[in-house]
Amino acid sequence: MSQRIHTTTIVRSVPTLDSDPWKTSEKFHRPVSPHMTIYEPQITWYASIMHRITGAGLATGFYAGSIWYALAPFDSAAVATAIHSLPAAIVFTGKVLAVAPFWFHSLNGIRHLVWDIGVGFDNNTVKQTGWTVVGLTGVLSLLTFYMF
Repeated sequence: MSQRIHTTTIVRSVPTLDSDPWKTSEKFHRPVSPHMTIYEPQITWYASIMHRITGAGLATGFYAGSIWYALAPFDSAAVATAIHSLPAAIVFTGKVLAVAPFWFHSLNGIRHLVWDIGVGFDNNTVKQTGWTVVGLTGVLSLLTFYMF
C-alpha cells in the first residue's frame, strides 16, 4: 500500500476593505464599468429626481407650517399682513417656491398613477408625458402665480 502525500499552498486572502478595486481590475485586465457621465441625460432622470425633491420640499413645508401653527396659532389676517409687509422680491420667490413644486409633484404623481394601471410604458409615451408634465407645470404655475 502506498501513501500519498498531498500538499497545498496556503493562500492568505486579503480582506475586501484592504484591496483597491481599481488596481485589482487593472491587474487582471478587466474593463472598468461605464460611469454615468457617458450616458445622455433623459427627461425620466430629471422627472424622477425632481418628483422626490418636490415631494420632500412640500412635505417639509407642510410639517413646518403645521408645527408653527400648533406652537403659535395665527389667523389669516395676520398672515396676509405679514406677507404684505415683505419686499416684493421675497414674495415673488416664495410664490415660485410654493406653486411650481406643487404643480410639478401633482402632475407627475398623476403620471405615476397612470403607470400604476399599466398604461404608457413605451419609450415615446414616457418622454411625451414627461415633457407634458414640465410644460403644464409652467403654464399652471404662471396661472396660479398671477391669480394670487
